[in-house]
Amino acid sequence: MYPNLYFFLKDTFGFEPWGWTRFVNSFGFFVAVGFVVGAIVLTKELKRKEREGLLFPVEELITVGKPATAGELIINALLGFLVGYKALGIFLSDEQLSPQVYIFSTKGSVLGGVILGALFVWLKYREKNKQKLAKPEERKIRVWPHERVGDITILAAIFGFAGAKIFDNLENWDRFIQNPIENLLSPSGLTFYGGLICATIAILWFARKKKISIRHLVDAAAPMLMLIYAVGRIGCQVSGDGDWGILNSAYVTSATGKAVEAGPGDFEKALQTHKTIYLSEFGTDSIPHKTVKAPGFLPVWAVAYPYPNNVNEQGFKMEGCTGDHCNALPVPVFPTPLYETIACGLLFLVLMALRKRVVIAGQMFAIYLVLNGLERFVIEKIRVNTRYNILGFHPTQAELISSLLILAGIILFFWVKKMSPPFKKPSHANT
Repeated sequence: MYPNLYFFLKDTFGFEPWGWTRFVNSFGFFVAVGFVVGAIVLTKELKRKEREGLLFPVEELITVGKPATAGELIINALLGFLVGYKALGIFLSDEQLSPQVYIFSTKGSVLGGVILGALFVWLKYREKNKQKLAKPEERKIRVWPHERVGDITILAAIFGFAGAKIFDNLENWDRFIQNPIENLLSPSGLTFYGGLICATIAILWFARKKKISIRHLVDAAAPMLMLIYAVGRIGCQVSGDGDWGILNSAYVTSATGKAVEAGPGDFEKALQTHKTIYLSEFGTDSIPHKTVKAPGFLPVWAVAYPYPNNVNEQGFKMEGCTGDHCNALPVPVFPTPLYETIACGLLFLVLMALRKRVVIAGQMFAIYLVLNGLERFVIEKIRVNTRYNILGFHPTQAELISSLLILAGIILFFWVKKMSPPFKKPSHANT
C-alpha cells in the first residue's frame, strides 16, 4: 500500500525519502489524474459534436485593453500568499501532521507566502500590461462549448468533493456527530454518488447559463464520468482509504501484513483476537464475510488483500514497521476498488464504442446511468457500507441511489426517443 509518495519511493527505490513526500497523498494524486484525463476526453467529444453541427458557439461581450486594477492585484497577492504560506510550509515542515490538519492550522511559511504572493501579483500585472490598449474597447467573441471545459472541470471538482463529503457524513451520521470537524476535513470518507449528484446540478446550471445544449453536453460527458470513476478507484486501492469489500474468511493476515491461507478455526480466532477493531467498525459481532480461495491463475491479493500501510491506519500494527501507516487488516478483504477500476474501465470502452452509434440526444447519458447503476449495485453485494432498515429491507445508500439511477436511465432512454424528431445527420458532418 502506498498512502502517499513517501511509501512508494521507499518501497520502490529502497531509500529514506524526503519528509515532504508524506504530504503527496495517493488518493488525491489519482483523483487529479482522473480529472485531467476526463477533461481531455470531454474536450474531444465536444469538438466532435461541434464538427457535426450539434453544438454551437455563443457570442459574449468582453472589455479588452484595461490595465490590472488594484482589486485584481490585491486578490492575487492574497491568493498567492495563502498558497505559498501553506505549500512551502508543508514541504519544509518536519512535523508528522496530516495534510488536512496542517492546512487548517495556523502553521506555514511566511517567506513562502510573500514570495508566491509577489509572483502572483507580477504575473497578473504582466498579463494585463501585455493586453493594455491606449483606449480600452468592447469586443464580441465567440466561445465554443469545448472552450468551457476548464470551467466545467473546476465546478465538477469543487461541487463533487463537497457533495461526496456531505453524502458520506449523512450515510455515517453517528460517526459524524461524534467529531464533525474531523470528519468534514478528513481526506477519506467520500461518497461517489454524492459527488456525482452535486457536480451534475452545478454543471447543468452552468450549461443553462452559457446556453450549451444540456442533452449533448451530458452525452459527451458520459464516457468521461465513467473514466474518472475508474481512475479515482485506483487511488482508493493504492491508498487503502476504507472503500474495500467484506472479509474473505478463506485467509487471515500474518503478523507482517501478508495474506495467508486460513486453517481450521483461524478465521474465528482472528475475529476474537481483534474483536475491538471489528466492534468499532461494524458495531456488532455479526461480521459480513465470504469464503473464496484464489483460483490458480490469480494472485491471492486479487481476492484477499489486507491493505497493509493503509491511509486510515485501520487494523493491527504490523511487526517490524515503525512510524505512521503501519497497520493492516486482521482478515483480508475483497479489493472492491480494484474490481471497480477494471469494470468501469471496460464500461468506458463500451461507451466510447457506442457514442457514434447512439444518435438521439440524451440516450448516451441514459445508457451511462444504467451501466453505472448496475455496476455499483452489483459491487455493493461484497462491499462494506452502512445499511438502512426500510420496511424489513437493508439496502445501502449506494444501492438505493444506484437503483434510482437505473430506473431514471431507462425512463430517460425512452422519453428522449419519444420527444425527439427523426435524426438526420448533417451533410457537412466530419465522421
